[in-house]
Amino acid sequence: MNVIVEISGKQYTVSEGDRLKVASQPSEVGSTLTYDQILFANDGKQDHVGTPTIKGATVQAKVLEHGRNRKVLIFKKKRRKGYQRKNGHRQGYTLLQIDKIKFSAAKKKTVKKPADATAKEE
Repeated sequence: MNVIVEISGKQYTVSEGDRLKVASQPSEVGSTLTYDQILFANDGKQDHVGTPTIKGATVQAKVLEHGRNRKVLIFKKKRRKGYQRKNGHRQGYTLLQIDKIKFSAAKKKTVKKPADATAKEE
């Protein structure tokens, strides 16, 4: 089963057993996080699209580690002016392992059409 889940404002395609680097989450190593912002799910038979999310679907993930990504260099320069600035930034991340995807397919309600109001009464 593949799902598209929204974590910290970004969308990720995950399945059970995947490892995923996301923006830093406020949790401790070894704790379990639950995300309910499931936008799309494919259970192998059919696709389920949320409006905007699928109700009753959750993803459970275990926090494996916290760390920092490699350094990104920011370099500014204006030619012929003697202006140069060099800066660096390391973004923090949280490594998650997707343990379980719970998905209860909501049964579609069948709507009965009301009796035709334009029918002629005799």
